Amino acid sequence: MISLNTLRTRFGVVLSIVIVLALLAFIISLGPEMGFFGSNDPKVGVIDGDKITYSEYLKEYESIKNFNGADESSEEAINRLSTATWQSLIAKRALIPGFEDMGVTVSKAERLAMLSGEHPSEVFMSAFANPETGEYDVAALSSFLAQVSSNPQYQELWGYLNDQAQLDRMMNKYAGLIKAGVYTNALDVKQGLKSMNESRNGRYVLVEYNKIADSLATVTTGETKKYYEDNKETSYKKVPHRSLTYVVFDVAATPEDMSDIEKKVKLAGEEFATAEDVRAFVRKNMGTVGDHYASATELAGDEIVMLEGQQYGPVLKSNEWVVSRPIAVKNAPDSLGLNHIVLPASDTALVDSLYNALVGGADFAEAAKKHSAYAQTAQVGGELGVIPFSALSVEMADQLAEAKKGDIVKIAQGDAVQILKVTRVDKPSKHVLVGTITYPVEASSATRRNIHNAASLFAVDAKASIDAFNAAASASAVSPRVARVNQGQRTLTALENSREIVRWAYGAKVGEISEIFNLGDSYVVAMLTEIDDSEYVAFDDVRLQIAQYLQRDKKFELLKSKFSGSTIEEVAKNAGVEPVAFEEIRFTDYGVGNMAIEPRVVGAIANTNETGKLSAPVKGYSGAIVFVVDAVNKSDVQTADAEKVRLQANKENNAAQVALMSVQRMIEIEDLRGQYF
Repeated sequence: MISLNTLRTRFGVVLSIVIVLALLAFIISLGPEMGFFGSNDPKVGVIDGDKITYSEYLKEYESIKNFNGADESSEEAINRLSTATWQSLIAKRALIPGFEDMGVTVSKAERLAMLSGEHPSEVFMSAFANPETGEYDVAALSSFLAQVSSNPQYQELWGYLNDQAQLDRMMNKYAGLIKAGVYTNALDVKQGLKSMNESRNGRYVLVEYNKIADSLATVTTGETKKYYEDNKETSYKKVPHRSLTYVVFDVAATPEDMSDIEKKVKLAGEEFATAEDVRAFVRKNMGTVGDHYASATELAGDEIVMLEGQQYGPVLKSNEWVVSRPIAVKNAPDSLGLNHIVLPASDTALVDSLYNALVGGADFAEAAKKHSAYAQTAQVGGELGVIPFSALSVEMADQLAEAKKGDIVKIAQGDAVQILKVTRVDKPSKHVLVGTITYPVEASSATRRNIHNAASLFAVDAKASIDAFNAAASASAVSPRVARVNQGQRTLTALENSREIVRWAYGAKVGEISEIFNLGDSYVVAMLTEIDDSEYVAFDDVRLQIAQYLQRDKKFELLKSKFSGSTIEEVAKNAGVEPVAFEEIRFTDYGVGNMAIEPRVVGAIANTNETGKLSAPVKGYSGAIVFVVDAVNKSDVQTADAEKVRLQANKENNAAQVALMSVQRMIEIEDLRGQYF
């Protein structure tokens, strides 16, 4: 019968499949407002007008973690879980109801077809696929369903699987509807063929905008304000954020610390050298024992002395002291040819009888095909191939070190037993099992205390204002850094393990200075400098950018008058510049000549069919341009049929993505998770 743990392992992949399909473009970063609505269950967000409470989010988080066998072993893992939880809530509160309103539903007949494998679902496929064949296993599904009625955990998982499968099917239907409305017509194909099969050679003249004095193209505040208002909705919407400035006091070992560490390590090395039980000494000192025997080729430089039983080190490597000693040295084959049969350890009768039969000369290949639990090698008579001795586990290596060709060896490993046949033995050489102890070079307690005291003094001196903060930073010889925390953001990109700093920022007031955060190898002190909950980028923040854009338009109009002349040579002479040649320019290019990104110019050149004719001025990013196409080069790189297929595929994919982004814009989302999770 299929186990819950097996399903969790298989279903881990489904989480990413469904989320990517269903919520592409929904990784939304918004953020910090806490709300309480007559209870002690705080608001962690709003999705399409519905409040998401702390308890609801936590329940969803735990469900996703449990059903997918996920862990919380790192900040990255927690971030993935948090994102998956939020996306799942968006699906439940907005996507599924929206699809149902559109009439996009999953009928009972469809669900049965998905379960039977007639119309396979990625969700059920991942959960119930045969691990050996990769095919949908209806028997595994039946085994699972047989346990649902009597097992509450299975009932929960079954509900979760069904919800995910339904969302998957709805998204496929929605994407299918969008794609069905996309059509590539003859004009599309004609233009596509032209873009793919034609290129152009010619010459251009560029007059840069900086040739016109700024005073001749002034932009008024009224003009910039009008542009801002006209483009506010499309270009200047933003998410709420908080800004902070912070300093980092790095914790590093002093020369005195390094000297003390070296003395301690050398004393430990002397003790290690005389230890009778090497393995026990390594474990006692939190060291590591190799998981395989190493050959001479795997040992670096003077580490090779361990093949002769000698100790290596202590030696300083990459900011840590290393000392290693051989636990065992074996003269073993460089590689072995092996066949194997894998049996369950619980079936001792079969293990013993089969082992005795094989020792007595029974056909190993036939026995493997009939009895081995490892299907991939059973089909080929249990053949594993030639394996380097250094690739074997220590347990296997110890039992095969003195093996001879034809030997049959039985090795128990956990829940399985392997019966091995040695088919090849290469020449022997020395191999060593190494025990290693490392001692990091790190700051002493006294050094850490001194640096913490420096951070404490800084925090006191920096409290008054941002000016005081910067002055204290200068006095402490640390550089202030600036960070922005967008709504929903959990960590700072530039700092590892910065979750607590972000959590503090969500609850701080402007001008407030933080506690001293211990981030392992550094202490951090921050000040909140801004809380911006506005819906749009402030006009003052983009005023200069808009003015530069409008000034460029005005300069273009002035530059057009400099393009006098009937030929490219005359225009260049009158403008005081030289013509520049271009070759093989296609519609798919980004730039021309030394102009790296000039889509307008590329488009104008690619759509010019007449040769020898001076173009009208084109407004580029760097200046005003005129050009002449001297030659149109034609090829047969692409056929009409192939171009139609390419364009249709691109249109369908783009249409589905644009549709999803449109759905995103329709949903009102407020993400306050960063304050809690």
